[in-house]
Amino acid sequence: MTLSQIFASRASRMQASEIRELLKLLDRPGLISFAGGIPDPALFPASEFASAFANGLSPDTQAQALQYSVSEGYLPLRQWIVGEMAKIGVPCTADNILITSGSQQALDYLGKVFLSPGDTALVGWPTYLGALAAFNAYEPRYDQLTANGNRKAESYAEEAENAGGQVKFAYLSADFANPTGETLDQRGRESLLDLTESLGCALIEDAAYQSLRYDGEQVPPLLSLEIARKGDIEACRTIYCGTFSKTLSPGLRVGWVVAAKPVISKLVLLKQAADLHSPTLNQMAMHEVAEEIFDGHVETLRNAYRQRRDAMLAALDQYMPANVSWTRPEGGMFIWVTLPTKMDGAELLAQSLESIGVAFVPGRAFFADGSGGNTIRLSFSCSDESEIRTGIEKLGVLLREM
Repeated sequence: MTLSQIFASRASRMQASEIRELLKLLDRPGLISFAGGIPDPALFPASEFASAFANGLSPDTQAQALQYSVSEGYLPLRQWIVGEMAKIGVPCTADNILITSGSQQALDYLGKVFLSPGDTALVGWPTYLGALAAFNAYEPRYDQLTANGNRKAESYAEEAENAGGQVKFAYLSADFANPTGETLDQRGRESLLDLTESLGCALIEDAAYQSLRYDGEQVPPLLSLEIARKGDIEACRTIYCGTFSKTLSPGLRVGWVVAAKPVISKLVLLKQAADLHSPTLNQMAMHEVAEEIFDGHVETLRNAYRQRRDAMLAALDQYMPANVSWTRPEGGMFIWVTLPTKMDGAELLAQSLESIGVAFVPGRAFFADGSGGNTIRLSFSCSDESEIRTGIEKLGVLLREM
């Protein structure tokens, strides 16, 4: 007997992330990678963090920085987030905020607190594969979320009940979604609020890319729209997940959840059971750097990534075959490409790595039902304009050959 024979049933639903596996290829000489969807390390505010960590370890603060702390998170950082949330129409207090180890931890906690085996989670087709990985361990059933569609709440509820559970939440990234780069318009957001209200379920708003808008008009967050309806965050069912990973640093693993206090209180209990609290020194450094440079640094990121997005869209326009289509994101890090129906993104990747040295993510992993084989995700965040042009040209030639 091996221990794998006595793993819990949930373990069978845990699978390796295709993106995590692809990241192992990034050090390959000569590879042009559109795979990772990670920030450009050349744009990290490294000197500011060096100073912030030195300050955190100074004689006056080192005892606090190196000691156990409260599970809710470093209070000055939560207070700074309160101010930032107010700017986007979400009045709240520090008691409405929990600091997490990246927003990925928040998704895991939310899956744990809401999902019983057989319950239904509404997700996009496609959706962020990290969310599927986080939710899978809690053995849900997935149903396709169509925010601007005609499907009624009764249909979702009936199918969930027939499957032996109920709809517990809808999950989406409303701004520049991973993987499609698309943004849900205000009409769609209002419809989604109506749907979740009718279902009596939670609404998880993954706002990882919200700060990275390059053009177009800002659309209010779902939580902002719900507060406008109900007057108070305590009456809202939307749960907002934010992160510093796409703006200041992914390596420090600092994210946050904003929600009504009963939700935060339950998540705090999960935090206490899981890791007690996120690293205090990281939170202190993040607070100092955010307070000093956040707005200016985000503007720098927008300018850099906007140019790279434009370069990739121009190259796609020039080099892609006529039977290939793609999204035109107003922000974020991703462009979603739809290939001819019978072409498989995974097969294309294998051929691409072997013959032209260009990496990307096949689309099937982003679909809860394993469909979407003829799609791929391209990220423009870590390549310069010359690499983007060269890589897309090579990919276009390969697609024509295949």
